[in-house]
Amino acid sequence: MNVAELSVPGRCLVMGIVNVTADSFSDGGRYLDADRAIAHARQLVAEGADMVDVGGESTRPGAVRIDARTEEHRVLPVIAALHAEGIPTSVDTMRAAVAAAAVAAGVSMINDVSGGLADPSMLQVMADAQVPVCLMHWKTLQFGDATGRADHGGDVVADVHARLDQLAARAIDAGVPEDRIVLDPGLGFAKSREDNWALLNALPSFIDGAFPILVGASRKRFLAGVRRGRVQVTPADADPATAAVTAISAHMGAWGVRVHNVPVSRDAVDVAALWCAGGGTRG
Repeated sequence: MNVAELSVPGRCLVMGIVNVTADSFSDGGRYLDADRAIAHARQLVAEGADMVDVGGESTRPGAVRIDARTEEHRVLPVIAALHAEGIPTSVDTMRAAVAAAAVAAGVSMINDVSGGLADPSMLQVMADAQVPVCLMHWKTLQFGDATGRADHGGDVVADVHARLDQLAARAIDAGVPEDRIVLDPGLGFAKSREDNWALLNALPSFIDGAFPILVGASRKRFLAGVRRGRVQVTPADADPATAAVTAISAHMGAWGVRVHNVPVSRDAVDVAALWCAGGGTRG
């Protein structure tokens, strides 16, 4: 399978998030039980998700890594059950062993937020897997760091462009076909609020590149600043801002968006598709 076979013709793909974790910033612990995670995934699909991204390890700032066995125990039953129902899934993991086990369980995509850097065996697993892969930009790969900020040399856009090019080149050199690669600029990962907005402003330059782009802005802390002092109690309060980012990203031609709240982002994607079709512009 390549990226084109996983894509949705005529519009941006909607990837719904299922965190099978105890400590994710948005919904940690809510879907740690496999049955609840599977039920939530089904709900996301019913609400309009095209794919479900299943993750067993939190990557929030300050998170502590779990062991591989625990991560597999969390994600594999969910992936296997959804695959049996014909629901496409991606596995959000930085471990080669977990990725390989997920492929055996029927996963449709490997989503590595480290871009293949955290585990030296990951690129070989990706090359052997025969499924699309997403490589994300995360410069520090630091767990246990409450700030998680990185130095991007004064130009975050240029730095992310260069490093994503390097990640793609490494994957291709390892045997991953170009038509199986998706890139993610890594909003919120070791980036300041200003960095994130700069990357979104430069999104067309990423979309016009050689690889499809996944945008993962959902409920990120920088979106909380949109409210400018208005009440925000939970990460879910950023869902309207997330939907706005989704609509703009989809209109610009993003391959996919990774979101927690599927209905509002699916509406945003559909509006963007209709808007572009009516105006004859890219979408």
